[in-house]
Amino acid sequence: MKSVKFKVKDMDIASGGVFIVILHEKDAKELDLYSGDRIIVKKNNREITTILDISESRRAVPPGQIGLFEEVLDKLKVKQGSQISLRFTGKPESVKHIRNKLFGNRLNYQEMYHIVDDITHDRLTNIEKTYFVSACFTNGLNNQEIVDLTKAMVATGNRIKFRGLTLDKHCIGGVPNNRTTMLVIPIIAAAGFTIPKTSSRAITSPAGTADTMECLAKVTLTEKKIRQIVKKTGACIVHGGTMNLAPADDKIITVENPLSIDTEGQLLASVMAKKYSVTANAVLIDIPKGKSTKADTNAKARHLKKMFEMVGKKLKMKTKVIVTDGSQPIGNGIGPALEARDVMAILKNDPQAPQDLKKKSLFMAGVLLKMAGKKNGLKLAKQILASGQALKKMEDIIKAQGKAKPCQLGRFKRPVRAGKTGKIKEIDNKVIAKIARVAGAPHSKGAGMYINKKVKDKVKKGELLYTIYAESEFKLKLAVEFMNKNKGYLIK
Repeated sequence: MKSVKFKVKDMDIASGGVFIVILHEKDAKELDLYSGDRIIVKKNNREITTILDISESRRAVPPGQIGLFEEVLDKLKVKQGSQISLRFTGKPESVKHIRNKLFGNRLNYQEMYHIVDDITHDRLTNIEKTYFVSACFTNGLNNQEIVDLTKAMVATGNRIKFRGLTLDKHCIGGVPNNRTTMLVIPIIAAAGFTIPKTSSRAITSPAGTADTMECLAKVTLTEKKIRQIVKKTGACIVHGGTMNLAPADDKIITVENPLSIDTEGQLLASVMAKKYSVTANAVLIDIPKGKSTKADTNAKARHLKKMFEMVGKKLKMKTKVIVTDGSQPIGNGIGPALEARDVMAILKNDPQAPQDLKKKSLFMAGVLLKMAGKKNGLKLAKQILASGQALKKMEDIIKAQGKAKPCQLGRFKRPVRAGKTGKIKEIDNKVIAKIARVAGAPHSKGAGMYINKKVKDKVKKGELLYTIYAESEFKLKLAVEFMNKNKGYLIK
C-alpha cells in the first residue's frame, strides 16, 4: 500500500501509552484496512507505528480525516487540521516470538530484545502484551531467559553511570510502611558512599518510597538534575518513572496488575534491571517473609534469594539478599505523610520513634556498609544516626532536590479499639493496607493510619489499636465501613 494523505482530527483522548489512530469505515474499506492493523503515520521526518481503530460515525471521524490520540499528536508534533501520510505495515516480529513462548518454546536474547523493544516503544497492543505476560506466567522463564529479559530491559532504556563504587537496595514489598530506604540512603551517603535511589510510586500499597519522599522533597526531576544532586550529596531519593530506566518494566506491570499476576521471572528482571541501569556495583535485596508477602513460606524465600543471587552474579553485580520478618507492618505510620513523620522522627533520634523500623534500617545500612568494605558496618551505621550526621545528610538531599510543601495529616479521623482483652497474635498486612488505601492513601498524602499496637502486645478491651486518617468525611466513612468487616487484628 502506497502512502495516502489524511487531514488530522484531534480526538482529545489519551490511550495511556499505546499509539492509536482512527479512520472512518469508508476510508478503511477503500484501503482494505481492518481494526487492529498496524499503520505507519508520518509527518515530515517523523514517523511512528500505530494501531488502527475504525469509526462508523461521521461525527467522530469524517471520511478523509484521521483521528489521532494524544500520544500520536505529541510524538508527531502535529495539530488539528495538519496533513499526515499513512501506509500499512505488518505485525512486529515480536508477535511471532510471543506466540512461540505461548507454545512453551524458550526465547533467546535477540527474541527477548525484540519483544521488550516493542513494549518500550508501544508497538504492541494490550492484548499482545497480556499474552506475553501470560506465556511467561504459564510456561515460566529459565535462568538464561530471566537474565536476557533483564539485559533487554536495560538495553531499551537509559543507563546512568556514576563514578566509583555505587550502592543500591531494594525491597520486594508486601509490608505496610517498611520505609527503610529513606533511612538507609542518608546513613550510607553520610558514610561517604554513592547511593542514588530511584524509587517507585505505590501500585497496590498505601505508599511507595517516592510518594513518601514527596512529602519532604520534589521527586520528579530530570536526569541532569539528578546527576547534579548525586554529585553534590552522594545520594538522591527520586521517582524513577521519568528517567526512562528499564521503561518496559512499568508497561509490563500495568498488564500484570489487573490480572493479579506477578511472575517470578519478571519480578527478578524488574528489580535487577533498575539496579543495572544505574550501574550499581553492590546491591542489597530485602525479601520480607510473611503470610501476605510474595515469599509466604521459608521455601519460597530461600528460592527467591537463590534466584536474585544468580541474576546478580550473571550481571557481575555484587548482590546480597536478606530474608526479613514480613509478618506485620513495620513502623507506626501507614500512608505518605505518616510514614514521612516516622522517618524524620528516627533521623532526629526521637525516643518515641518506631524502634522496629529503626532497628531494621540500621541492620540494612550495616550490611551495605560491610559490602562497601567497612568491617563493622552496623556499629558505623549506629554512630552516623546517633551523631545527627544522617539527619544532616537527609536535609542536604531535601534541599538539593527542592523542599516540598509539608503534607498535613487528614483532619477526619477515627480511632479503632480492641473488641476484647487478650494478646495480639496476628496482624493482616493486606487488610491494614486496604483500610489505608480506602481512606485515600497514597493519592491523598495525609490519609492512612497510625498503629499503636503490634504483634505480642497485650491489650485490654477498648484500648486503642490504631487511628484511621482521611482528607474527606466520605473517604473516612468508606474506610470505616471496610474496617467494620475486618479490623485486621487477631486477639486471643
